[in-house]
Amino acid sequence: MVGSSHEALHRIFQKDPALLTRALQRVLHVPFPEPREVAALNVDLTEIEPVERRVDTLLRAETDEGTYLLVVESQGKVDERKRGSWPYYLSYLYEKYRCEPVLIVITQRSATARWASRPIRLGFAGWDSLTVRPLVLGPDNVPVIADEWQAERDVPLAVLSAMTHGRGPQAPAVFVQFVDSCLAEPRAKQMWRDLMTAIQYFWRHPLAEQVREEGREQGLEQGRVQDRREITLRILEWRGITVPDAVRERVEACTDLDQLEAWAQRAVHAEDAGVLFAGE
Repeated sequence: MVGSSHEALHRIFQKDPALLTRALQRVLHVPFPEPREVAALNVDLTEIEPVERRVDTLLRAETDEGTYLLVVESQGKVDERKRGSWPYYLSYLYEKYRCEPVLIVITQRSATARWASRPIRLGFAGWDSLTVRPLVLGPDNVPVIADEWQAERDVPLAVLSAMTHGRGPQAPAVFVQFVDSCLAEPRAKQMWRDLMTAIQYFWRHPLAEQVREEGREQGLEQGRVQDRREITLRILEWRGITVPDAVRERVEACTDLDQLEAWAQRAVHAEDAGVLFAGE
């Protein structure tokens, strides 16, 4: 069954086909020629016989050096059946379109990447009738984009980083940085950074650490307290929750930084302002 992450991955390639060629050039350092035009093709490889076969994404890239078919397969785990399917896909596509097919495998698992990168050799020892060499993009060769400057400089590569590192320990940092780099509206970006700073159980991402460090450099406990008061109330307001005067007065009167941190966390999920003080 095709999952949402699987579907989302291929929707991205279909919306931005050039992402694939950039990944080949910049991640795998394969001298793939620059496409003049990239077109999405029908992914249905069904033959006349009642045997249905489909690739995940199929693109045609027109370049100065020729026309290529980019066959993209997302692979969640090792599957030895692919040793038969992938050669079939490439042979069928070459026969149908008469242009060179290029197999690209994308995975979030290192073990799957190592397996997929092994050549598929059909024939006998010393003589290969057919050799399939997939180009593999995975967590071991796609860089982790967890830096704001890098993400803003190449958002498509940040997308690929988020897709291939979605299961690894760097996934939270990649996600946070990707979201931060995509928020162009200043108020939205500041809201995102305030939320990361306010929530203590959030991973220690450089953006959150940067904001905390700025507060420490001021050396004023009162400044941090006032900051948490404002963040708690702003989160509620951003979420469209009415803040009664009694709630506002209690938050603004609080001088306990830990208490304010707890209220800020509750504000992220609260359905009404009174929930801030639940159980107290």
